[in-house]
Amino acid sequence: QVQVVESGGGLVQAGGSLRLSCAASGSHFTINDMDWYRQAPGKRREWVATSTSGGNRNYADSVKGRFTISRDSAKNTLYLQINSLKPEDTAVYYCRVVALIGTSTYQYWGQGTQVTVSS
Repeated sequence: QVQVVESGGGLVQAGGSLRLSCAASGSHFTINDMDWYRQAPGKRREWVATSTSGGNRNYADSVKGRFTISRDSAKNTLYLQINSLKPEDTAVYYCRVVALIGTSTYQYWGQGTQVTVSS
């Protein structure tokens, strides 16, 4: 079992920045990909960015140039640096961890962290 905890959300003004963190913990697991998703009020959850185990980083078009995903593999921690925040970035941000346990792959989600951007 893997526990995933996000942190770093808050209320910021448009144009501001935030750094979200996602910490994965547990035993006997190897992390493959780690992702950020977000869900705005009344909307479906959408993919934001991925950090692969091979070191690749992929972004949704809507966040390219403003969001930066990174990870500290030694700490099993994922980050999302968000710059130039816009009101439309307001959402609950979720971290997903894809982990290998034994010979099977599982995905784990955190409880989310709220980001609210005021205009």
